[in-house]
Amino acid sequence: MEPNSEDNLAGKISQWEEKGRSTFWGLVGCEFVAFEGREVVVSLLIEPRHLNLLGIVHGGVHATLIDSAMGLAVMRDGPEESSVTTNLNLHYVAPIREGRVTVRAEIVQRTRKSVHTIAHVRGEDGELLAFGTGSFRIVERKPGTGAAP
Repeated sequence: MEPNSEDNLAGKISQWEEKGRSTFWGLVGCEFVAFEGREVVVSLLIEPRHLNLLGIVHGGVHATLIDSAMGLAVMRDGPEESSVTTNLNLHYVAPIREGRVTVRAEIVQRTRKSVHTIAHVRGEDGELLAFGTGSFRIVERKPGTGAAP
């Protein structure tokens, strides 16, 4: 690891947090919590807008949290790369109506062009609510432009 790579990563994380506030991430109310080793931790305080007509957190909210957390894990692993989700597989295990949910995501495998991830959503009591796997394609940037080819 380069001597200033942690500083570069800290700068990238700040940029991602700032940019995220004005995107779908911010609209939903997702919050970045931490990088713990190779894990990314995000959370969400459940509000009435996150519930479906049954009064439980909508599956799309879980999908957003899982996809976003796994995407952050990929971004953290390759902060100078761009990536897109190519596959998202979800399992809904238990309902939740209120409180805070926490998502932990990590990389399972990485190749030159793809990254495979897993994430778990848990309630405040540690109960498993949902989990998912995802595949991400690495999109290389054009040299010197920062733009995708």
